[in-house]
Amino acid sequence: MNAMTDTPGAQDPVLTRLIDQVQTARAAKGAFEIRGHGSKRFYGEAPRGEVLDTRVLSGISSYEPTELVVTVRAGTPLEELEAALAAEGQYLPFEPPRFQGEGGRGTVGGMVAAGLAGPARATAGAVRDYVLGATILSGKAEVLSFGGQVMKNVAGYDVARMLAGSLGILGLICEVSLKVLPVPVATRTLRFQLDQETALRHLNLWGGQPLPLNASAWWDGTLVLRLSGARAAVDSACARLGGEVVDEESAAAFWLGLRDQRDDFFQFAVTSVAQGERALWRLSVPQTAAPLAELGGHQLVEWGGAQRWVLTDRDPVQVRQAAQRAGGHAVLYAANDKRVGVFAPLSPPLARIHRQLKAAFDPDRVFNPGRLYPDL
Repeated sequence: MNAMTDTPGAQDPVLTRLIDQVQTARAAKGAFEIRGHGSKRFYGEAPRGEVLDTRVLSGISSYEPTELVVTVRAGTPLEELEAALAAEGQYLPFEPPRFQGEGGRGTVGGMVAAGLAGPARATAGAVRDYVLGATILSGKAEVLSFGGQVMKNVAGYDVARMLAGSLGILGLICEVSLKVLPVPVATRTLRFQLDQETALRHLNLWGGQPLPLNASAWWDGTLVLRLSGARAAVDSACARLGGEVVDEESAAAFWLGLRDQRDDFFQFAVTSVAQGERALWRLSVPQTAAPLAELGGHQLVEWGGAQRWVLTDRDPVQVRQAAQRAGGHAVLYAANDKRVGVFAPLSPPLARIHRQLKAAFDPDRVFNPGRLYPDL
């Protein structure tokens, strides 16, 4: 765990002001809610503290397309980063949701802090798999740099990756270096009319074969499969799998809507949650897990069966027990009442590690107190 600590005087004026704000808050026993566009404020426990706006940290610091690495400041809108990558025929393979629309646009810092990934997560990897390095402002008002800007640099790599999904409780992410990849040469989407059990069986069968699978989604009797890679491989897979080929425009709209969580399922879920009828759960289970029929409600299956979205009115204890029996865990993704806790309870050893990390980076609970777990 190698880190470099910079002195405030070595920083630009924006970062110097942020350091001063943290020092003042620490002395006054205050707290900050780290916020970019606020598109993910619904996620996690309730935000607390004075808003610390990350949008002052904006812009692409460096981009080397030939090295497949980009370094970008945390408040940069995702759409700005992705536009720069697209101009070079590159992209973020893990497809982070941007929550475009009323929810906002999403920023790079929020992307890393939330750790959320889109349809291609099961085959392309998670956010943390693409974080090469990061610079953060800790709760001690120290600027710490971990990792680097090249894929072979492993110094501090685990610390940089650890920021993914931390919801800002360890500090303010100032800048990150990310691995990017070229856009696939060919992409095709297939559609099948299958019940959930049959769809899961097919996904597990196909997952063990040399097919260019990239993403999958099942909802309401329909399985949609995305293939990507070399054109010959995609064409061969289409001929082998059958199904209905979805036209490119419709397919792009579908996957984009699923990625940004504004397709039909999520629109229905938002309305249902707002009316207090149901809660939306995000379950992580083995891909081979059977359908969770006991939870009822409306279910969307992604990631080859590993991610199950469940919109249900079932008791939270029942939902979490069902996830545990299946070999996974459940997150209360969206609900009017979160008193049961958002994230699955930690085992005593893991809880101890979380507390030790919080104490090391933010002992005075300056940043996002209670956002991940109430006692952190």
